[in-house]
Amino acid sequence: MGKLNLNRVSMPKQEPEERARNFDEVALGYSKEQAMEEASRCIQCKKAKCIEGCPVNVRIPEFILALRDGDMEDAVEKLKDKNALPGICGRVCPQETQCEERCTLGKKGAPVAIGRLERFVADWERAQGKAASKPDVDPTGKKVAIIGAGPAGLTVAADLAKLGHEVTMFEALHVAGGVLMYGIPEFRLPKAIVQGEVNYVKSLGVDLKLDAVVGKISSLQELFDQGYEAMFLGTGAGLPMFMRIEGENLKGIYSANEYLTRINLMKAYMFPEYDTPLQVGRKVAVVGGGNVAMDSARCSLRFGAEKVYIVYRRSREEMPARLEEVENAEEEGVIFKLLTNPLRYFGNEQGYVTHMECIEMELGEPDDSGRRRPVPKEGSEFIMEIDTVVIAIGNRPNPLIPATTPDLETTRWGTVVAEEETGLTTMKGIYAGGDIVTGAATVISAMGAGRRAAAAMHEFLMSK
Repeated sequence: MGKLNLNRVSMPKQEPEERARNFDEVALGYSKEQAMEEASRCIQCKKAKCIEGCPVNVRIPEFILALRDGDMEDAVEKLKDKNALPGICGRVCPQETQCEERCTLGKKGAPVAIGRLERFVADWERAQGKAASKPDVDPTGKKVAIIGAGPAGLTVAADLAKLGHEVTMFEALHVAGGVLMYGIPEFRLPKAIVQGEVNYVKSLGVDLKLDAVVGKISSLQELFDQGYEAMFLGTGAGLPMFMRIEGENLKGIYSANEYLTRINLMKAYMFPEYDTPLQVGRKVAVVGGGNVAMDSARCSLRFGAEKVYIVYRRSREEMPARLEEVENAEEEGVIFKLLTNPLRYFGNEQGYVTHMECIEMELGEPDDSGRRRPVPKEGSEFIMEIDTVVIAIGNRPNPLIPATTPDLETTRWGTVVAEEETGLTTMKGIYAGGDIVTGAATVISAMGAGRRAAAAMHEFLMSK
């Protein structure tokens, strides 16, 4: 074996001053030569700890070996054996804290760029334009309903269809994909990639019903009455949280949900082809420190804001956003006001927000999340001039299904109570996973919950 290459191949991306004014994808992806070079860094560990770090247990060394050997079709097969959405995961999953964190090379240098290689393989398959064939499997005769066509629901649907079950997905919106469509901007996750992955799931024999709001068109019990024998709840967390401070109802203050839904799902980023109204001022403050906050801030720049602030009550080290997204935002010109917390908002006679009073914070002892608790610094209040605010401090599940399903137990945060290993709720035959159980989390964690639930549902169905 030759000398180990401890330096990963850099991924090309648009220059900051160029990309901050367009919605084209920032990361441009590896060329074939770059992908081959990066794949050759993998040392094919006998005990592949990278797989342990993957919530859906992708056969990582196997797909990388096939890529290195130039057998792209085998690489696709190995990758999609465990992951129905690789083009999405290769772009938005936090590999740095999952599979790549376990990579043996990371002990001495940079871990293998597993996510970038996953993206390359998925994009290669998409470029071939081949339609996937329905799996050759005997039908079980069992009908399953999936409520919500986001990452968790799509994963469950794909796994159960491959096992021969008759799967129907009910999606409340006019397009499938959930948060992948309404929450993540085009420059980070192109919508064509999402719809390509949705079409793959449909090609497995899954029936997709759009504009179908379960809890309105049918209750869960009525779905059972229609012949469905098991259900999966994957409706996500689409109910925005607010700080409940003075002035928060002024015009020009958005929830991140509304802001990003207007931009992404309602295609404000394609103005004037799509005439979706979105008021973005000259000085924008985004409250929060997660990926949603970064997405909102970077979108604001692309809509022409002169100054965009991230206002976050903890320090940079505690930010839940991916390091890559924080760096991209900084490169593009987003200004970080850390250890800062809003107290109240002021508006003009027309009811539009004009200023925000903040207070400086300092870090105390760790709280329940393990992060140090922010504590106000007495006498440090100050005023910021702003004309647009985006609140990106988290979301809760929509209460519609629990409200129409009395036997479904929920927590005081509105999340559905479900077993971690199986996704089983307090109702027989009903499983749940993703943000409806955990609250807002990552795409890949939702997919991992979906895989575990699909296995449990299959066992339940076949034992009936």
